Amino acid sequence: MTIGICLAAGAVHAFIAAGQFTLAWTHSIEKIRWEEDYRVAGGMLHLDEARIRGSGAGMEPPAGALLIDGVWHYRPAVRELRELRLARSTYTADYELCIPGAPCKSLASWIPVDAGTTLVAPCSR
Repeated sequence: MTIGICLAAGAVHAFIAAGQFTLAWTHSIEKIRWEEDYRVAGGMLHLDEARIRGSGAGMEPPAGALLIDGVWHYRPAVRELRELRLARSTYTADYELCIPGAPCKSLASWIPVDAGTTLVAPCSR
């Protein structure tokens, strides 16, 4: 059995064999990159760390965040999730999925942007 994540939007599905990944996106107004590091364990997504590569209107890092080389690092309050629901739009840059040992790829590499809200959940094959 291979542990990974399943992506789904409408009738489109994809399986990615990865026990950990980084979800990244660029804020549509401020154009600042956000990153969240997840690992799959016990049928849940565990959010271990998040980073904001700057700050701007409505994007202040939370209390306790550390500024390291211009990047805010912090541990989110919500740390365990059953799934992520990602709203996507053809009018903004797509999310990126970064798997250790491989270059980051647009989520559109697996699920078209116009397929609608994309579900990311732990799964196995």
